[in-house]
Amino acid sequence: MEILIQQLFNGLTIGSIYSLVALGLTLVYGILHIPNFAHGALYMMGGYITLSAMTYLGIHYVLAIFISLLVVGILSVLMDRLVFHPLRESPPIQHKVAAIGMLLFLEAFAQMLWGADYRQMSTPFDNVINVFGLTVTLQRLIIVITAVTVMILLTIFLRKTFIGASIIAMAQNREGASLVGINTNRVTMLTFFIAGALAAIGSSLTAPINLVFPSMGHLVILKAFVIIIIGGMGSVPGAILGGYILGFTESIGATYISNDYKDLIAFILLVIILTVKPQGIFSRGEQS
Repeated sequence: MEILIQQLFNGLTIGSIYSLVALGLTLVYGILHIPNFAHGALYMMGGYITLSAMTYLGIHYVLAIFISLLVVGILSVLMDRLVFHPLRESPPIQHKVAAIGMLLFLEAFAQMLWGADYRQMSTPFDNVINVFGLTVTLQRLIIVITAVTVMILLTIFLRKTFIGASIIAMAQNREGASLVGINTNRVTMLTFFIAGALAAIGSSLTAPINLVFPSMGHLVILKAFVIIIIGGMGSVPGAILGGYILGFTESIGATYISNDYKDLIAFILLVIILTVKPQGIFSRGEQS
């Protein structure tokens, strides 16, 4: 029982990161209606910028995360303005090719700037604590608390503010949103900034318990795509729920089945859920 509870907490930790990344991906999908393959590169850049701010500038870990989310958020906006916006009238395949190009460019840039070596990020929260009988590192507890807080604040922002309602309106009908006076360009830029910031927060939180390297976003973004398909394309609650479903399933599967097949679980889960709910847990018509 103790092992099960420990793995459930690990699943909560992993699921929190997955949900943050999937949220940013699903917000951009709602605006562009295309999968942004470059989102994994933004995740990677977030880890490197936090690490660099701590290593070269001597900035505290928490402040470094704020710098990272600002820088990556701006980078995400630039990606929209310089790459996706000029292609807004183009066929969807061109958006996909452009996104893959940005992914390759940012990875090559990171490898040129920081090298290809795996790097460890230190954290001031590496002490071990006891929570309800569980022995966990403070960093893992901070991951869960921070991720849940960010997701709650984002949900309130989307549901209770005019700007948040504008993002949802654009996701439902871009032309209709423009006709009622919504500035679609500004809303798109804000959405890209939020998506980039979420990716940076996710990578900065998880980097101290993993490693930072140029291709660190590959597997995460693949799983994020699985999550938004499971949850329903464009669905915010679906992205959150899907992230935790995958996190718990991976953690328990790695313990009771085999850690060697942990990364396959996401795709097995995708097949099982889509067999039962072909449109995902939350279809576009079911989200609020």
